Amino acid sequence: MPAVEIVEVAARDGLQNENSVVSTAAKLELIDRAIRAGARRLEVTSFVNPARVPQMADAEAVVAGLPRRDDVTYIALVLNRRGAERALASGVDELGAVCVASDTFGIRNQGQTAAESLAVACETVALARAAGRAAQITIATAFGCPFEGEVPIDRVVEMAKRAADAQPREVALADTIGVAVPAQVTEAVTLVAEAIAPLPVRAHFHDTRNTAIANVWAAIGAGARVIDAALGGLGGCPFAPGASGNVATEDVLYLLDRSGIATGYDRTLAIDTASWLTGLIGRDLSGKVRCAPPFPPAHGEAGPRG
Repeated sequence: MPAVEIVEVAARDGLQNENSVVSTAAKLELIDRAIRAGARRLEVTSFVNPARVPQMADAEAVVAGLPRRDDVTYIALVLNRRGAERALASGVDELGAVCVASDTFGIRNQGQTAAESLAVACETVALARAAGRAAQITIATAFGCPFEGEVPIDRVVEMAKRAADAQPREVALADTIGVAVPAQVTEAVTLVAEAIAPLPVRAHFHDTRNTAIANVWAAIGAGARVIDAALGGLGGCPFAPGASGNVATEDVLYLLDRSGIATGYDRTLAIDTASWLTGLIGRDLSGKVRCAPPFPPAHGEAGPRG
């Protein structure tokens, strides 16, 4: 049976856009619940300027409180050398570096052009490797920019090649604002996979225009074997106007489970955690499977289980 790895991003990319600060204890409970549901690789926080992203001001405390398990990898997002140094000092397992395919978005989000952000991402990988840690590189706005519009695929492929030269764990393509469609995803993942082989391609989709789950399927069909997802469909980007939540983990699980693709997750526990998260956030979230009747239905069961 084929397998796809899901990177659970609710604790970082999911929470970063929330106006009400979530306590460190609640973040740790979210992470613990995700692990019990089957998550084995999780984006848990970001080491960024707390003045810009107040939700992540407790990054060190979150990492210090993580349950230490040999079978679980914890990832922290970093945007510059200072963030990388803080993350490494915290003891987190893996660094997530980000470069941006759009100059305008990069300057507004990170204070860097596309080329500058790529250089910093490659430096981050080098710092992590020197410290005996893993690192990955994500290419943000790989499918479109809220300020510049279309992003040329040739630019994305060239950035992926240069990122791969730094020897990260993988290179990810991120639909930061949720504009991608399956045909575009198929082309991009195919070309990048060919350009960076044997490094894996990871894919990250937001569901702003209701295309995320279709884009997940297109990415897997084109060769991506790692997918980012957030329980409940939580998320957004503080610096991307109109960007809504991530593709919901439980929705991805339903798609893959029913398609015979292994993930290592327990879908029922993931749905339970998404429901708990809805209560924590205090509003309904965008995931669909959590609200649907169970299928195949269990004997005597009629509630929304997916």
